[in-house]
Amino acid sequence: MARGAGRAEVFTFATRLTRLTRALGTPHASDALARAAEAAPDWHGGTRIAAALKAFLDGYGRRGLARGAVVVIVSDGWETGDAADLGEQMARLSRLAHRIVWVNPRAGDARYEPVAAGMAAALPYCDAFVSGHSVAALSRVLAEIATG
Repeated sequence: MARGAGRAEVFTFATRLTRLTRALGTPHASDALARAAEAAPDWHGGTRIAAALKAFLDGYGRRGLARGAVVVIVSDGWETGDAADLGEQMARLSRLAHRIVWVNPRAGDARYEPVAAGMAAALPYCDAFVSGHSVAALSRVLAEIATG
């Protein structure tokens, strides 16, 4: 589960930001996933990454959750809003976070290039850009999270 560390916080975003920390706080994976799905019913409405990051930074970043944190974003980078807004929010996040690791499942394809407007706007602010397309690729994700 994404909540293995004692101080980890878990959020998801699609059309809005949803905090999943409590929903994932059960020891049973199937129960945790069911509770998370119930808490975030907007997963099929497109991704508004910039709006979600803004909501996170305005609501939780001020309280220090992002300050000095390793922030892991798992997304293909397809922004349905303005890519310039995503760049602006990533710049804000990069000023607070210790490290930003972007996990993009599409990056596992050798032909993939991060040219979608959202991904291109976010990439300059990422400390690591890794694939999350397979269980084997997750070892690289973990290594990037552990890099300090």
